[in-house]
Amino acid sequence: MLDTLTFFLEKFFYFFVSFLSSSPCARHVAHAHPSRAAVLRRGDLLEVPRTLFTHFGIYLGDDRVAHLIPDILPAVTSDARLLRRKVTNARLLLGVLAKRASVRVDSVEDFAYGARVLLNAMDAAVSRPALPGEEAARRAERLLGSTPYSLLWNNCEHFVTWCRYGEGSSLQTEQFCQWLKSLIRDQRNVVLAALLGLLYLACLGVSSSTTLPAIFIPFTLWMAS
Repeated sequence: MLDTLTFFLEKFFYFFVSFLSSSPCARHVAHAHPSRAAVLRRGDLLEVPRTLFTHFGIYLGDDRVAHLIPDILPAVTSDARLLRRKVTNARLLLGVLAKRASVRVDSVEDFAYGARVLLNAMDAAVSRPALPGEEAARRAERLLGSTPYSLLWNNCEHFVTWCRYGEGSSLQTEQFCQWLKSLIRDQRNVVLAALLGLLYLACLGVSSSTTLPAIFIPFTLWMAS
């Protein structure tokens, strides 16, 4: 049961991240291959579209990228040797659930994880001008280490926009809020959800599976806070 719930939650959260990651900046900018690290400049914003989500980082020079990533390990150990290891899917998922993350430095290759890298794609999508590259890189370096995490309010996109533009924001979060607002405003969805819930209980009765929504809804609110 726990494994099923964990799998469902992982897919649920990453579905929304994937849905929200379709920002205009990611569709109109040419990408640089990770191996071409020499063309990158200190303070550049790197964006990596992945299968289920889009990840962001700030280039620090010398093939190093600072990025915020969910990670449970800094909350349980200070062993630098362990913390330097690549963040596994289990560490990442537990970090999301525990709302813990770290701003860490990895190579461009490890950061990209085989995907293409978009270079400063967000510049065309935000209204604020980019800060000088050196200032952006120094802001990223000041935040290295453990940090709180929120899927909607403090993620990797908030980190890079604070570093490069001076103010943390997330186009993905804004798009999600607009989508959620339109969903809530449509009263037909409320009526439909209520009818389906009553039908579900009437057909299957009260059990651990039917009471899952009672746990899932407050859990979702907690993760979105």
